[in-house]
Amino acid sequence: MEFVVKSPILGFEQITKMTLEKVAQDDEVFMQLKSTHDDGISFTLVNPYVMRSDYEFDIPAPIMEALELKGAKNTSAENNQVVTLNIVCIQEPIQNSTVNFLAPVLFNFENHTMGQVVLENQKYENFGLAEPIARFFDFSESNPS
Repeated sequence: MEFVVKSPILGFEQITKMTLEKVAQDDEVFMQLKSTHDDGISFTLVNPYVMRSDYEFDIPAPIMEALELKGAKNTSAENNQVVTLNIVCIQEPIQNSTVNFLAPVLFNFENHTMGQVVLENQKYENFGLAEPIARFFDFSESNPS
């Protein structure tokens, strides 16, 4: 599905349209976000609610306006209007990968807009910029001894 970028991903301000797709057809956890203009730019995203039940934050007013969000002013697993995903920095081995909980990417599926939010780390001190993914997933089965 294609989205118009209303609040760019930091460092990629030139990107105006991106596509979001599942990594695997039956996978609801990981997604791939790709630039429609540059095949070399893509991000792996993860559903934060699979990893942590405490992930909730207030959506800044400029983002609410840019994405034309109505009603709920915060994100949670129950908010159906906006889909929240987080960027994963993939490392080898996969256990060394990290998740950025301080700069989520929001998607409005109703009007096909998206934008990145940068949260204040003082206000959301339980969320890290590079939290180890191994803290949330058990990788012991994938690496037999």
